[in-house]
Amino acid sequence: MTPAGHRRLILTRHAKSSWDDPTTADKDRPLNARGRVAARELGDFLASRGLEPEEVLCSTARRTRETWEGVASAVLETRPPVHFIDALYQATPDTILAELRKATAPSVMVIAHNPGIGDFAASLPARPNYDPDFRKYPTCATLIIDFQIEDWSQLAPGQGSMLDFFTPATRGK
Repeated sequence: MTPAGHRRLILTRHAKSSWDDPTTADKDRPLNARGRVAARELGDFLASRGLEPEEVLCSTARRTRETWEGVASAVLETRPPVHFIDALYQATPDTILAELRKATAPSVMVIAHNPGIGDFAASLPARPNYDPDFRKYPTCATLIIDFQIEDWSQLAPGQGSMLDFFTPATRGK
């Protein structure tokens, strides 16, 4: 639960997708086996810390939808409202910010794509993060960041306090 006067963002790049079929359109690529494991790991990580989102904004790409399904199936007892948003597919940081400003729940998860999601993540903390994985924002990377704002419409870059940063243990295997 997020305290009054605070907002929590869980900012996730989709898990590793499959390139097995070169004829598959980019938006239709599914997760590969490693990606499915990573999505469940992220769900376990969030649940173990009590960080389940109360609302989800998700790109309409298959790999982002499957990332959410893996996260949710790993641990969530109740499903938050999920909004599948075309504009989040290959979105710029400005587009991600505009969509997030429409959110209503105190704790929101956004699942989208690089380079936009990584660039957006880098713009949010009040203090820079020097973790090399943070700069790369690899697949399934997830920033958990808190803001002292009453409403998402007040969100601006450089306001956040980083709570945690997750990358899956399966990355690189």
